Amino acid sequence: MNNIIKKTILGLCLFPFAMQAFSQTGEKEALKVNLNQDGSHYVQATMLNQVWLRYNQSQPGTLMQGVAAPNTFDIGLRRTRFQLFGQINDRVFVYFQFGQNNFNAQSQYAGSRKVAAFFHDAVCEYKASKGNQLKLGAGLTIANGLSRFSQPSIGTIMTMDVPVFAQATVDQTDQFSRKLSVYARGQISKLDYRFSLSDPFPITTNGQTLPALSSHSTFAQRGRHLQLQGYLMWQFLEHEANTTPYMTGTYLGKKKVFNVAVGAIHQRNAMWRSSGADTLYQDMNLFCVESYLDMPLNKEKGTAISAYAGAFITQYGKDYLRFNGIMNPAGASSIMGLATDAGSQFGNAYPMFGSGKVLYTQAGYLLPSKVHLGNGRLMPYASASLARFDRLQSKPCNTFNAGVNWLLQAHKAKITLDYQNRPGYLVHANGSVESGARRSAVTMQYQIFF
Repeated sequence: MNNIIKKTILGLCLFPFAMQAFSQTGEKEALKVNLNQDGSHYVQATMLNQVWLRYNQSQPGTLMQGVAAPNTFDIGLRRTRFQLFGQINDRVFVYFQFGQNNFNAQSQYAGSRKVAAFFHDAVCEYKASKGNQLKLGAGLTIANGLSRFSQPSIGTIMTMDVPVFAQATVDQTDQFSRKLSVYARGQISKLDYRFSLSDPFPITTNGQTLPALSSHSTFAQRGRHLQLQGYLMWQFLEHEANTTPYMTGTYLGKKKVFNVAVGAIHQRNAMWRSSGADTLYQDMNLFCVESYLDMPLNKEKGTAISAYAGAFITQYGKDYLRFNGIMNPAGASSIMGLATDAGSQFGNAYPMFGSGKVLYTQAGYLLPSKVHLGNGRLMPYASASLARFDRLQSKPCNTFNAGVNWLLQAHKAKITLDYQNRPGYLVHANGSVESGARRSAVTMQYQIFF
């Protein structure tokens, strides 16, 4: 064991030299330091930065620094991450991720622009079998139920961003989708499984102004109950990687993958609401069935397809609804009487989470290698989220995205141009729902991932 610790410390000390070697050798995996001769024991580091340039049509009444802002332009860091992980010996795997999210000129952290970066993951895992049949882990982790997009490998996603609604409790009772959990996961023949027992964070520590108790369900501010999660996936073709719990967005034709899966999350008395003079508690029950296809079409031409379809039933509690705006470019609203329990309703926010049903699908096509821009490959895509939330009287709440990836070096360096068209709703404190004009946004992302 002392020898392993010495080798690990030596590997960490050698990372600066490995980074220098990376700049000199191009494709060499120089940020990986082997701890034994065959490379089965190793320590590896990765880094990711996603920069957004965005033009957005705002929700009605949007203010930016006290001035009306019907349209906004912003520059921001969607994600900046550092990962360190390794197979320390035949049985022991560790994984850490540190970074920040959603930082733009409007970001405020206790009144300061200085970002509070934090640990996203800190996991210790033990391989209980010789292969991948059973892995037992514990720590701060994204190992999740519900969907592959509840635990996405964000460096490899096909669309510019993930469908965030699938990260069902994000920054409410988790830490940017991560929870303190113990889990079992693995692959047995064609079955990929994961089961987690999680200890959710209190909603009172999420750093936001909490809604008052009302007749509409919100996360309960009293009581504590553990969360059960499970995910089962049947792999008809090639197996997906099982090194970490993160699930790949697209393999760009490098693998033949076709899966179907079911996932669920349950937490007893996770929600509360008022009924007259009484306080009622309700369970949170989330369920998904999904399929995923990613494979080459013509190897000579270099074409490939990636497609996903998922159906979600999201029962957070009676009339739960949450507006959310990714890296919101604005700061406030001039409209009085908006329902505080539905969250911020300005900037690019729209009803993203709620009790009801959601159908989500995406598809992309890697164009022939002869159809390129400079030295980069092109991959257009489109996605649709078709939601019906109880609080909106089951009115359509549909969001559409379309875009194209310019793959300069696969996922390691890519530029994505994305167009979004989203619903326009306002929910008022008296419970009324106001339908408005749809809003759009155009975003360009530059991603570096190595």
